[in-house]
Amino acid sequence: MAADAITNADIAELLARESERTEGRAAKALRRASRAALMWPEEAGRLRDADRPFTELRAVGPFTARFLSTWLREGTSVRERPPLRDGFLSYAQAREVVASHADWRTGLEGDLQMHTDETDGAASVEDMVAAARALGHHYVAITDHSKTLRITNGMDETRLAAQGERIDALNATGMPTWALRAIEMDLTPEGAGDMDPSALARLDLVLGAFHSKLRLREDQTERYLTALANPDVHVLAHPRGRIYNFRAGLSADWERVARRAAETGTALEIDAYPDRQDLDVDRLRVVAESGGWVSIGTDAHTPSELVFFEIGIAAAILAGLPRERILNYLPLRQLREWAGRIRARRHGDPAKRSVAMAGKRETIDTTPGKQGGSRYVRRDSGGRFSTDQVRAGRSVAQDRRVKAKNKAPKGMKDRGD
Repeated sequence: MAADAITNADIAELLARESERTEGRAAKALRRASRAALMWPEEAGRLRDADRPFTELRAVGPFTARFLSTWLREGTSVRERPPLRDGFLSYAQAREVVASHADWRTGLEGDLQMHTDETDGAASVEDMVAAARALGHHYVAITDHSKTLRITNGMDETRLAAQGERIDALNATGMPTWALRAIEMDLTPEGAGDMDPSALARLDLVLGAFHSKLRLREDQTERYLTALANPDVHVLAHPRGRIYNFRAGLSADWERVARRAAETGTALEIDAYPDRQDLDVDRLRVVAESGGWVSIGTDAHTPSELVFFEIGIAAAILAGLPRERILNYLPLRQLREWAGRIRARRHGDPAKRSVAMAGKRETIDTTPGKQGGSRYVRRDSGGRFSTDQVRAGRSVAQDRRVKAKNKAPKGMKDRGD
């Protein structure tokens, strides 16, 4: 493929633009293909060069294939992208970056964010660990959602403990890939978690993540600084809360955030899922200058999504991050020691922290149409995102029926906002 040929990232943007000029089913198909283009494992131009049909690619039918043929033939250029779609690598591009830096595969230990069918994933703990083992991972962190994010069937302390016992039993079988007991804990805009610190203390790793008020336009620096003061959080997950062609994410003084993260020892995440890529390369360059820690996780909800880990590695390479500041390159014992040191550094009795943090957690009005609250992001049959606020008092069974009714298209999973 010629060096100046348009890339899958270019095609993703062109498809998105075309969808904005179209209506109905055609627009939905183009939007779906736009997001899928970020996941194609090889450049579309290579298929053309090999005289292979574009319909081999995910979400590409004869209608969409005609656009690809025209753009690749004419060499249509893409110079600028809107904030909703800016700064995203394609999986094909990431694979090429990693292939040209083969030394980055050496010492890579594991994936530090994934979900199972205990919450909103589609596979069991055992299946996710087995898939990670096939990719050569030495460990993975099982980071299902916490209880406030009810639409994902988030776990309370009792279910978290039960999952921990299941993970312990799996590890006891001698599997070569170790499963870390972990969680993706929901954080309020004030940085408070929703789980008892005594339950979190039994985990190997705690990710904290914002899932509400993610469309605010004003500067959110103080929000981040407050979250970084949470004594239970090791990793701030998908910090901006951005989603490709759906939400641009929060704004902040990232130099201040990165410096504070380095001071507290909290790692900032590269969520490597193709439509998140959060943090992105530009902000990771700021993190690199701060000397702070970084964690990479696929945010996989199915075994097949674990391959997108390479997007996270490519982002780290392009940002100039040193491998010695990336948690995923620490051997298992060193990773657990790192997490233990972070806990030990943060003063305060766990029981007192429980009272203090619980007192700061706001009561969220989940009435449909109201602002705030934990929100649910789903992909409808056309590939668009839509939101559905959780009704107060809705049962887990009802949540599951909603998920079944709103099943995402192949390759795209419903997940917490």
